[in-house]
Amino acid sequence: MTQSLDDIAQAMLTAARTAGAQAADAIVIGGTSVSIDVRAGVLEQAERSEATDIGLRVFMWQRQAMVSASDTRDETLEAMALRAVAMAREAPEDPYAGLADPAQLAQDWDIAALELADPAPEPAPAELEDDARRAEAAALAVDGVTQVQAANAAYGLTDVHLAASNGFAGGYRRSTRALSCVAIAGSGTGMERDYDGDARTWQTELRSAQDIGTLAGQRAAERLGARRPRTGRYPVLFDERISSSLIGHLMSAANGAMVARGSSWLSDALGQPVLPDHLSLIEDPHRPRAGGSRPFDGEGLATRRRAVVQDGVLTGWTLDLASARKLGMDSTANAARGTSSPPSPANWNLELTQGEVSRDDLIRDMGTGFLVTSLIGSTINPNTGDYSRGASGFWVENGEIAYPVNECTIAGNLRDMLRRLQPANDARPWLSRVVPSLLVEGMTLAGG
Repeated sequence: MTQSLDDIAQAMLTAARTAGAQAADAIVIGGTSVSIDVRAGVLEQAERSEATDIGLRVFMWQRQAMVSASDTRDETLEAMALRAVAMAREAPEDPYAGLADPAQLAQDWDIAALELADPAPEPAPAELEDDARRAEAAALAVDGVTQVQAANAAYGLTDVHLAASNGFAGGYRRSTRALSCVAIAGSGTGMERDYDGDARTWQTELRSAQDIGTLAGQRAAERLGARRPRTGRYPVLFDERISSSLIGHLMSAANGAMVARGSSWLSDALGQPVLPDHLSLIEDPHRPRAGGSRPFDGEGLATRRRAVVQDGVLTGWTLDLASARKLGMDSTANAARGTSSPPSPANWNLELTQGEVSRDDLIRDMGTGFLVTSLIGSTINPNTGDYSRGASGFWVENGEIAYPVNECTIAGNLRDMLRRLQPANDARPWLSRVVPSLLVEGMTLAGG
């Protein structure tokens, strides 16, 4: 008889106690994934995987160790527990390690309200292949597109279960249906590449293959004839496709592990303005059908909605139990984990206040500047917030897009950049990070 994920997790805890562990937690992740790649009208690759991965963390006094495997036999669980306990005995002491107090644990969550798993049946491989073929055909039909580098359709179903010796036990299921297309326009040294894609929890909400392929092709064709822009200081508009990266840098600096290590450029900013006064950044792990939603975190604490930034002011760090203890604070229930490493702070769904104007309005008002649609590489100083990234996109003259540009670098300081953000109103509400196009005045642009 096939064991349930809860049975496997409880068996790991039993093995840990038998091996001498003072406390332990176990995570089990089981899933199915299917991926189909089409190229030049024919099936290029088809992959299907089914696996169950397990992770066991044990505590001995103020020491911890974690081991993982993909074998759920009893003898494997026993060997894992013995190895983990032996490792923990030799591990350095960590005064901040430990499970949650039972009073902190999540209870009575409503998993159905989150709609994390589509009840529709798994799509047949032929259906996924047809999606990929149609996306590729739509891209190739765009004038200027010479080939499609990749058209991929995928489906995944994942079960997660967590149990701990403090009494916590819980799990949830998550589904994903995705479709993407990468188109190439032009030929020789003048080739340009761009993409489009979509991923949804509910299969019926996925954008059409025709739409995705056509937009990928149009984006690639629009980049033909790209040149290097002028060097100087200009307003830079981060397109909605990549604008969430700026919020990602903010959240990395507000990560409790970074702050506790003293390696964050925001270490002195708690309770201080970090965004314009009219902007707030809300974390909501309870949004239905969103990729970052979950009823509890990786340590069994109940997730909750919170304002990370309220009216421009940073209200708190992103904390798991260990970083919270080190900083003398309470966890914000943001512990994320896999099967091979202990929990660490991470963010769930984020939403930035949208503006009242469109992206086109911002382009018109910026006069001369740079619309960034793609970022390449990253040089971010975590201690100072100094920012430098390769970029490509479109040059704007007199409030209108003039020509495509590439091979340039944009630079500034994140503390200053984030305080000068001007948001558009074009964020896609179904994404885990709902962030509109963002205009930043006075960035340094290094081009030709």
